[in-house]
Amino acid sequence: MPWPNGLRPSENMEHKPKTYAASMKGGRGIKRIIKALGYSADGVRSACEEQGFRQLLWIHAALFAGLFFADFTLPVKMILVLVSVMSIVVELINTGLEAAVDHTSEEKHVLAKKAKDVGSAAQYITLATLAVLWVMALTG
Repeated sequence: MPWPNGLRPSENMEHKPKTYAASMKGGRGIKRIIKALGYSADGVRSACEEQGFRQLLWIHAALFAGLFFADFTLPVKMILVLVSVMSIVVELINTGLEAAVDHTSEEKHVLAKKAKDVGSAAQYITLATLAVLWVMALTG
């Protein structure tokens, strides 16, 4: 079957100009890891500019502090820390999703609302799970 433009996809790729995203790639080995760490730090700094993310960090800081004074077994403490970290990760993803949606268009659109609502729901479920686990740990 002939290709639409007469060239195989791999041949097309060789002639494409480098995109901005491709130019930002770190290459291989340790250089790539170092660049990835820098991008991750940039992402956390960017998320910290959002008031909601900062509030979430304060909530989790208080919960982590509470773990020092709570008489929980190690496995219970580990589960509470794990779900707290999951909540922070979900919020990072949600913040990135919202930024991508806002970058695409600031107009109201049903799919933009859906994307943002689903991200918010993921955070709600994570926080609700954390709340249930804390109640179980405190009453158990």
